[in-house]
Amino acid sequence: KTDAGLYTCDIGTDVAKSKVSVQEKPTEVTKQLEDKTSPAGQDISLSCELSKADVNIRWYKDGKAIRKSQKYDLQQEGTRATLLIRDSTVKDS
Repeated sequence: KTDAGLYTCDIGTDVAKSKVSVQEKPTEVTKQLEDKTSPAGQDISLSCELSKADVNIRWYKDGKAIRKSQKYDLQQEGTRATLLIRDSTVKDS
């Protein structure tokens, strides 16, 4: 059901019309990422919460896109987005 459409007010002798369009609110981060410190060799999990589910998410490290691989696992469930860094090393800082 959508509220967008053409609305009319008809009094018989005259009609007033209004076109209504409803814009979706932008998605927001509702829970920020937290800083993590971990010994080398352990997996590190970073997650954030979003105001909407099923949003297209991109992860970056130092401005470079992260893709799903043996090193990184990217998960999204509902409004939670999670990045898993496997077998962390000093280079992952």
